Amino acid sequence: MPLAVTTRGGIAESVHHGSIAIVDQAGRVLYAAGDPQRLTFARSTLKPFQALPFVAAGGIARFGLTGPETALLCASHSGEPVHVAAAASILAKAGNVPEDLRCGTQAPGFYEARGDVPPPPPYSPLTHNCSGKHAGMLAHCVACGYDKTTYLDATHPLQREVRSAVAALAGVDAAAMPMGTDGCSLPNFALPLARLALAYARLAAMQPIAGYGDAPAVLARAMAAYPEMVSGMGRGDLILAGAGRGQWIVKVGAEAVQAVGIASLGVGIAIKVDDGARRALLPVTIATLAQAGYLDAAAQDALAAHAIPAIRNARNIVTGEIRPVFVLDKLGEPRGARGVPAAPNGSPRAALAGK
Repeated sequence: MPLAVTTRGGIAESVHHGSIAIVDQAGRVLYAAGDPQRLTFARSTLKPFQALPFVAAGGIARFGLTGPETALLCASHSGEPVHVAAAASILAKAGNVPEDLRCGTQAPGFYEARGDVPPPPPYSPLTHNCSGKHAGMLAHCVACGYDKTTYLDATHPLQREVRSAVAALAGVDAAAMPMGTDGCSLPNFALPLARLALAYARLAAMQPIAGYGDAPAVLARAMAAYPEMVSGMGRGDLILAGAGRGQWIVKVGAEAVQAVGIASLGVGIAIKVDDGARRALLPVTIATLAQAGYLDAAAQDALAAHAIPAIRNARNIVTGEIRPVFVLDKLGEPRGARGVPAAPNGSPRAALAGK
């Protein structure tokens, strides 16, 4: 289904097809566009669930991780100095070193975000966008006495625990999930889009989950309280999280996958742009939130500049725009109020103060 078009001179130049699913905690599809059951590799939207075994086993307390460091476990960060320092701290607290990371290396993403050219390689694995996730996995290996050198392997005990955690939150058969290799070399899983949305509905609800206790809530609160650790300056996740004011759990994945959990409603949203075009993802996500009625006036104002972004050439001349073109099908109605009400117990950052 066409989700967005990019225009030039008022004419559609490219069309971005895809699918959308909005799901409640019972797994009921409330709104959809395209195929809500489209099998989709979750990519980095999987990160909170990949961190669940470590958190459920008491890793946060054992190694004394701070709130920002907990958020970094779920991050696709930009390699900013604060991200690098947090990843190094997680490693050090568990007795690990950067050389133990198996994520590979890449240029820090913040250069692209601010329009700069990064310096030439070599780069540290700490600047890799997945270094926080890998640092947490290494800490879990230390805590459980697992082999650190093979933690990437699908048969490693940690990765078996991750598969079970993903299946539990998404409500699917663990053995039936198709598996591939992610950009950071870890196993990644394909889920029906509606099941990815369900996992985020359950994550955002911040309720205990059988087998994992309050670990999902711990991760969700950290993501909501420290979105700058989960993403980076100028990026879509940070823009969305700011508009959600502590009520939206937001995570992007490679190849234009987006997941959002809304704490005040207990609903999850999953979006896949079929051609992997990241440029279409933020305006499509904003249009999804707007059509479902999840934007109050403040959120609308915060996102207005990104709803139909302009396309500019090398001389900064506006040559076109990216415009959402889909209409959500309404299949059900969530319980509870809409919008982005204030968190009942104050901001998530305040709740994590001192941790």
